[in-house]
Amino acid sequence: MLIPMRPPFEIIRGLTVPPRNPRGTREGYTTGACAAAGAQAACRVLERGEMPEVVAVRSPLGFDLWIPINRLAYDADGVATAGVIKDGGDDPDVTHGAEVIVRVRRVAELGILIRGGEGIGTITQPGLELPPGSPAINPVPRRMISEGIAAVLGTDQPEPGVEVTVSIPGGEELAKKTLNARIGILGGLSILGTTGIVRPMSTASWRASVVQAIDVAAANSLRHIVLTTGGRSERFAQALYADLPEMAFVQMGIFTGDSLRRAVERGVPRVSVCGLIGKLAKLAAGQMQTHVAGGGVEVAFLAELAREAGAPEGLVCDIARANTARHIEELIDAAGFSIFYQYLAERVAAACNAYVGGRLELEAVLFDFEGRVLARALDPRREGAS
Repeated sequence: MLIPMRPPFEIIRGLTVPPRNPRGTREGYTTGACAAAGAQAACRVLERGEMPEVVAVRSPLGFDLWIPINRLAYDADGVATAGVIKDGGDDPDVTHGAEVIVRVRRVAELGILIRGGEGIGTITQPGLELPPGSPAINPVPRRMISEGIAAVLGTDQPEPGVEVTVSIPGGEELAKKTLNARIGILGGLSILGTTGIVRPMSTASWRASVVQAIDVAAANSLRHIVLTTGGRSERFAQALYADLPEMAFVQMGIFTGDSLRRAVERGVPRVSVCGLIGKLAKLAAGQMQTHVAGGGVEVAFLAELAREAGAPEGLVCDIARANTARHIEELIDAAGFSIFYQYLAERVAAACNAYVGGRLELEAVLFDFEGRVLARALDPRREGAS
């Protein structure tokens, strides 16, 4: 098909997105949806000379997402460009407010060719959804981009073909605030999303990132991974296990049970679970989802645990009246009853390994609030476990 040339132009509408409300529930769009919107808009400029202000992107859930277009351009080389300001809603996403820019041009090769441009990372490790060397544009966004282009052209095998290049200016710097480098995505951000929609603090996306991190570790033949309850405990664990590579450390957050099951599924034999007293107490109680929504640990449990460990009754009563996990730690330290920490760590190791049927060499490590190791306990694989 011969594409008629037209005078170069550029339109920048100056769109902005609302600031994120940390306690809000406003939904937004994934980078994948933004890239699909930009690709469709740029293709409409290229093929039809249209200048859309908003485009409809079909969500994999079966409905349309209406996404505004901030930038449209056409240059003397026959390249059409569209830009979308990423609106992540109230989700704490580093790409909120960044511009996803998509350039579309005709090329000799058949079909729809998707490339990564400025600010898009490159996959360097196995275990992700795409092979090493690929731009970090995930499969669902790729499909959404291709579907949008095909809708404009009337075919998914255009001849001559269409090259789609996705960029996020500043993406390499933004990526330093993500875990991309740890899982082997270097040089920029990922184009993500499975539904096109960002939900604030989505537990589904959080869980998916934890599972992916374990998959990457397993695909790189790591035999020992370290699960931590948060950023602080991860820093402490990295100092303790200084010989392990960065990808061995996974911030599991609230998803202890999912993380342990995934380690078993991927054949990782040794797992260390590291945290501070509050989160580890929940695990000792058998709560494998440790967010408050998954159930809060009552101080009564820790008081009873102290009694089982042989604590004086006065200390047991003090623990039962404590306000915070830190307060409990202060009470135990003041009483000189450090044996409690070892008792707690042993309970954590046993509870976590029991959750997966004893199929792991499971170590629990309890840190204090300054990063000192209070206790370590190992629950070995049970005989006959596979």
